[in-house]
Amino acid sequence: MYFSGSWLCRIVAILSSLIAELNKNPVEGFSAGLIDDNDIYKWEVVIIGPQDTLFEGGFFKAYLTFPYDYPLRPPKMKFITELWHPSSKNLHLLR
Repeated sequence: MYFSGSWLCRIVAILSSLIAELNKNPVEGFSAGLIDDNDIYKWEVVIIGPQDTLFEGGFFKAYLTFPYDYPLRPPKMKFITELWHPSSKNLHLLR
């Protein structure tokens, strides 16, 4: 699929606006930043485990990758931190 330069500029503007808004008005228990300042499509996020859950106090890192046709397709998220999942007896990476 081909996207014009104006479409790609619009996507960059949307993503730039999203990251600026997160920096201006942080969301409790969540932070996001660019992995590389030259690539607006790849973010690193940290989710802090919510109180009164099995994950309380945990810091869970993930990569969020936005497709070039965002917002027509959703971003992909890949956890980097090993997580324990209640349906598993062992630590494993959630993907």
